[in-house]
Amino acid sequence: MSKIAIYPGSFDPVTFGHIDLIKRATQIFDEVIIGVANNLAKQPLFSTDERFELLTEATKGIEGITVEVFDGLVTDFAEKRGANVLVRGLRMISDFEYELQMALTNRRIKETIETVFLMPSEGNSFLSSTLIKEAASLGADVSSFVPQAVAERLKEKLNGCT
Repeated sequence: MSKIAIYPGSFDPVTFGHIDLIKRATQIFDEVIIGVANNLAKQPLFSTDERFELLTEATKGIEGITVEVFDGLVTDFAEKRGANVLVRGLRMISDFEYELQMALTNRRIKETIETVFLMPSEGNSFLSSTLIKEAASLGADVSSFVPQAVAERLKEKLNGCT
């Protein structure tokens, strides 16, 4: 029986921290489904299609993963895909309280779904999509934080450059 995990998120945009966690998850699980949340309440910079496209490009060549878009509860998505594990990243201690609340809520909603927390490498532990978008909007070179295609798309979106 293979172990399938879901790594859900908005990935707005995907960072090297996300990719680090994806690679770590593939060392533990047979299949990792990266679930791009279609959650417009978060007011993402990139559309769901753009996030899917950038994530697919950024993870090309990583064995054992698929990228999919989902709507609704992540627990429902996991159940439909035959997964009983959610992978979540913890960068700093400040992430823990929110992630714990989400994990306990998900467990209450669907008790067969477990949450596993992974930490990125030290070099990626400070990365957040929000911080990267802010830096890029102010003209910073963010290419050391995100794949090149993402850096280019951020520049186009935020600075009107083509």
